[in-house]
Amino acid sequence: MSDIVSSPHSNIPHELTSGTSLRRDIGIKRRYAAERRFRAFGFAAVIFGLVFLLILVSTVVRNGYTAFVQTSITLPIEFSEAVIDPANKRSSDPKVLIAANYPILIRNALAKALGIDPSDRMLMRQAMAMVSDGARITLRDKVVANPSIVGTTQNVTMLANANIDSANKGQIDLSGEEKDRKVSDRQLAWMQQLTAAGALHKVFNSGLFLSGNSSRPEAAGLGVALIGSLYLMLTVLALALPVGVAASIYLEEFAPRNRLTDLIEVNINNLAAVPSIVYGLLGLSVFINMMGLPRSASLVGGLVLSLMTLPMIIIATRSALRAVPPSIRSAALGLGASRMQMVFHHVLPLAMPGILTGTILGLAHALGETAPLLLIGMVAFVANYPTSPLDPSTALPVQIYMWASEAERAFVERTSGAIIVLLFFLVAMNIGAILLRRRFERRW
Repeated sequence: MSDIVSSPHSNIPHELTSGTSLRRDIGIKRRYAAERRFRAFGFAAVIFGLVFLLILVSTVVRNGYTAFVQTSITLPIEFSEAVIDPANKRSSDPKVLIAANYPILIRNALAKALGIDPSDRMLMRQAMAMVSDGARITLRDKVVANPSIVGTTQNVTMLANANIDSANKGQIDLSGEEKDRKVSDRQLAWMQQLTAAGALHKVFNSGLFLSGNSSRPEAAGLGVALIGSLYLMLTVLALALPVGVAASIYLEEFAPRNRLTDLIEVNINNLAAVPSIVYGLLGLSVFINMMGLPRSASLVGGLVLSLMTLPMIIIATRSALRAVPPSIRSAALGLGASRMQMVFHHVLPLAMPGILTGTILGLAHALGETAPLLLIGMVAFVANYPTSPLDPSTALPVQIYMWASEAERAFVERTSGAIIVLLFFLVAMNIGAILLRRRFERRW
C-alpha cells in the first residue's frame, strides 16, 4: 500500500491549474487598480474643494483686510465764536450750537494747512472734497458735548473722503490720466503734503464695528447689523432650543409608535429641507400681515429663523438621544426611577453634548441666512441703533447684500470686510461646537 497521498489536483492538467491562477492574479490586480483609482479620485476631489475654498478666502481677505484701517486727517480747528455763536446765545438756546456753519471751520483749517487762498473756489472745492461730508457732524458733536471749546483751537481728527482713503491705500490706479480717476493731481500733492506733516494717517477703523449704515462709504459701519444679529440669535435661542428639545424628548422617549408620529417625523425631515425663502414668505403672511408685528424688526426675523432652525435642532437632539445606550435606560428603570426621572436625570445629561452641538450649528446656519430677512423688510436703511427687538434693524448678511449692491468702489472693500467679520463669527461658532462636543462627549 502506498504511503503517498494523492493531491486533489493531481488529476487536473497543468494547463488548467496555471490558467486558473493567472485569472485569479489578473482579478486581484484589477481590484487593486480600481482601489487606487478610487483613492486618486477622492484625493483629487478633496484638493479640488480646497483649491476653490482657498481662492474664495484669499479673494475676500485680499479685498477686505484694508477695511479694518481708515485714512484720517487731523487738523487744528479754530472754533471761532463769530461762526458758531456770534450773538452769544448758547447759554440760553443750546440749539444755536447745532445749527452753526461748521463747514466754514473745516474750510479755514484746510486753507491754512495746505497754504491756499480761501477765496479760490476751485481749489477750495477740491480741498473740501478730501474730507468726509460727515466731518461737520464730528465738529458739531464735539461742540455740543463741550461748549467751552468755543473760542479755542483744538486738534480734531476727521475721516478722509472715500476716494482719498482708496488712493492712500493703493486701491486706485494713479498712473493713468487725471480725467480717468476720481483723485486729481493737486489732491495727490496735498496728500503727500499732509502725510509729510503727519496730518494724514491710517488708524484702526473702529467705525466699522460701531457706526450704523451710511450713504458715505467712509462712515458706513456694522454697528446696527451686529446689534440686530445679536437680537436675532437671542430670539432663536430662546424659542427654538426649548421647543426643539422638548419636542425631541417627547417624540423619542414618550410618544407611541403609530401613524401619527410617523407622519410627524416625515414632516420634520421635510421641513429641514424646505428653502429658506419659503420661511420668509410664511413670516411675511403670518407675523406681519396677520399678527401686525412691525416690519424690519429683529423680533420678526428671530421668529422666522426660529421656525427655520427648529427642524434642525429636533433632528440633532433626537440623534443625540438615540446615541445614549439602551442599558442606561434599563438600569435607571430597574432601580425604580420613573420614566421622566430616567430621561431628565440620566439620558438628557449624557445627550447634552450632541444637543449643544446641534443647537450651535443651527444658530450658525441661521446667522448666515439672508433670503427670509429680505422678505420681512430687514433690508431697510437703518442708521440708528435698535434699543429693543421691536425697533427697525438689519443683520450681518443683509448688510453685506446691501453694500454689495452699491456702485461705489469703496463699498467693495466694506463688503469684503463685512464678509470677513461674518466668517469669523461662523468659524468661531463651529469651533465652539467641536470643542463642546469633545469636552463633554462620553464614549461607551
